[in-house]
Amino acid sequence: MKTAQSEQGALKRILGLRSLFAIAVGVVVAQVVFISILQGVGLGGSDFFVALLVAFVLTLCYVFTFSELALMLPKAGSISAYTEVAVGHMPAIVATIAGYLAPAIFGLPAELFLLEAVLDSLFPGSFTQIGWLIILVLMFLNILGVDFFAKVQNLFAYLMIVSLLVIGIAGLSQSEPQGGSVMSILEGLKDLDIGVLSLTMLALWSFFGLEFVCPMIEETKNPSRNIPRSMILAAVVLLVVYALVALAGYLTVPQTALSESEIPHAVLVTALFGESGKMILAVLAVTATCSTINTVLATIPRMLYGMGRNQQLPTLFTRLHPKTNTPWLAIVFVASLIMIPTILLGGQDDIILTLVISAATIWLVAYVISHINLIVLRKRYPDYKRPFKSPWYPFPQILGIIGMVYMILNNSPSPEMTLQVYMNAGLMVLIATIYAAIWVKFKMKKDWFEPEPIEKALKS
Repeated sequence: MKTAQSEQGALKRILGLRSLFAIAVGVVVAQVVFISILQGVGLGGSDFFVALLVAFVLTLCYVFTFSELALMLPKAGSISAYTEVAVGHMPAIVATIAGYLAPAIFGLPAELFLLEAVLDSLFPGSFTQIGWLIILVLMFLNILGVDFFAKVQNLFAYLMIVSLLVIGIAGLSQSEPQGGSVMSILEGLKDLDIGVLSLTMLALWSFFGLEFVCPMIEETKNPSRNIPRSMILAAVVLLVVYALVALAGYLTVPQTALSESEIPHAVLVTALFGESGKMILAVLAVTATCSTINTVLATIPRMLYGMGRNQQLPTLFTRLHPKTNTPWLAIVFVASLIMIPTILLGGQDDIILTLVISAATIWLVAYVISHINLIVLRKRYPDYKRPFKSPWYPFPQILGIIGMVYMILNNSPSPEMTLQVYMNAGLMVLIATIYAAIWVKFKMKKDWFEPEPIEKALKS
């Protein structure tokens, strides 16, 4: 049978460091992140800045892991390609469907609901149907080509970073701050205790998704250089930007106002700029949401495309557009899965937090699997060529596993929400496992946990 490449051409290598950086920050800097940061400051005060550093360290752990895996197995399937070689096809399918597709189904409708809530607070009744319109527009833009996607993503990502820097710098230059002081932060650090770990989940959510550059590796120029650098650079830049925004919130707004607000970024922008801040907030909200959705609609379809080539999904997902060489059917499929809950659950703002935490919990499982993959492959292929090797192996991987498992077990503010989160996450994992078990056994005719030889995986 002919492959998608032989029939319709191949994915085009046009993405450089600037575009990969925009992709890395694009899925990370969402509105739910602004909420996590500012509510974290409201709840933890000075402790949250320590939690931000802990989250940054855990982020570097998974960045090192994904950088090594991606360049060892440079496939669009990303985690499915790594996992099939490490522990077999069934875990590979579960890791991708449950670890990435399911969080998109949970997390992106929540992001769109937040956008609608912010715009409704600024311009009541004017943007009630904007969610599904954004999905449709970005779906068509992604089908037009990866070069077109990159231009749009660069615009969103860099505009968003500039907006955050403006907010952060404005907060630091306040002549009459209404919140805490820098001295109170230093005083608070003297009483630091183990409770800071309870804030780390809020901080860690702010760094999820840097590895979304990895599914784009077959469209990347000089991947050995640009894949690791884009993720590491994004992590450092985001730490600085988040710290500025958190500090602006701490200095400008009383902690209770941040912790009790459902949209604390609106509270901060209003406190800084007054009524004139409406346009800044609208630009920030729109660019953050569009950047996240645009990145997801580019990267997850590439994962599905890679899985189709590896026979882990129907070959329909390997179809490339005859003119633009984009996996158009996979893009439409992912957009549809996001659009359905966005339409069905529209207006139910009370479920946003539950959806976000459910998405984060499943995502954490995928990070645990990635660390396990690296440890297994280091033992199975100790002499295999690795353009990037994780520094200080295996300590980042062990620390990453421990940290992510801790976050899974301490991921929500109430027992009732914890139960609902585990039910949501468990349902997605169960569906993915049932599909994977049946597909691998009867369609692929392989054992569930039979690792694919790396040489064969690279040829697929």
